[in-house]
Amino acid sequence: MTSIIYHPDYLKHNTGNHPESSIRLSHAVEYLEKQDVFKNHPLVEPNTAEISQIQTIHTPDYIKKVEYHCNNEIPLDPDTVVSKDSYRAALLAAGGSIRAVNETYTNNSAFALVRPPGHHAESDRAKGFCLFNNIAIAAKYAQSQGMKRVLIIDWDVHHGNGTQHSFYSDSTVMYMSTHRYPWFPGTGWMDETGSGEGEGYNINVPLFAGSTDDEYAYVFDKIFMPVALQFQPDIIMVSAGMDAQENDMLGGMKLTSEGFATLAGYIKRIADLTCKQFILVLEGGYQHEKLAESIYQVITAINSEPHLIEIQKNNVSENVLKRVDEVIGIQRQWWNI
Repeated sequence: MTSIIYHPDYLKHNTGNHPESSIRLSHAVEYLEKQDVFKNHPLVEPNTAEISQIQTIHTPDYIKKVEYHCNNEIPLDPDTVVSKDSYRAALLAAGGSIRAVNETYTNNSAFALVRPPGHHAESDRAKGFCLFNNIAIAAKYAQSQGMKRVLIIDWDVHHGNGTQHSFYSDSTVMYMSTHRYPWFPGTGWMDETGSGEGEGYNINVPLFAGSTDDEYAYVFDKIFMPVALQFQPDIIMVSAGMDAQENDMLGGMKLTSEGFATLAGYIKRIADLTCKQFILVLEGGYQHEKLAESIYQVITAINSEPHLIEIQKNNVSENVLKRVDEVIGIQRQWWNI
């Protein structure tokens, strides 16, 4: 049984006529209600994160800057607009990811339906609609609770630059991302593998526009799953952006809702074989109907026996086959793949 984390005040982060609007989340919650999801999965309201918890990732000056910009309704950057209620919503979003970690003690898994999203937020600046890095804050919180080895998998169509940079020299947090490249934010090339003690604990699989269900599953099957099993995490966290969905205005990929369910099946399988505990934290996804449908399919998948499709290599393009081989060639110095 998966806990679902949500707070109505997420909708008060008023962005006006903007792709990351409250409609995307309110529509998703309404869809889940119609599907009777909350009958079997508890809907849990989080508290705001403590400032000390935000400071595990973000600088004190930056936190004050976010508060000031929200109070005065000054955009943090050209893409990241805020309103008077945005600061509280951002604290609640970080709090939602923290609550998701706590829910795994009783329900093994949780899905935090939060906004604003987080994976682009750096220690000292906002970026790409993100104020605080929700999943990075959750990773630090989990470690403070004794979960020392954290695996973060990011399937958002955009690379999670903020999450990568938060743990780039840290061998206790492994970051894996597959994303469209070249694309916003411009980071996430396959030679970005970590530094110092973190070398080998950062894996990027940059994909091409139009990548499909089979191609994403091929990445998980050949790289993410075998490395994750060697890493042996104490908890798994997913930056669950749904903007690789076909027809998403900001994506350009061709994942279906069933494709996201397949990726969730891989997460469930990795968890079953390692730590048992995992969370998903919502990132992007801007086609409202498909976002809602994908969230529903993911929740269904992680509460079922993992269904790992038999990947047909003839459905995987030569470009993706080559790219996966290139990443494996880089990562083999650290991992048996």
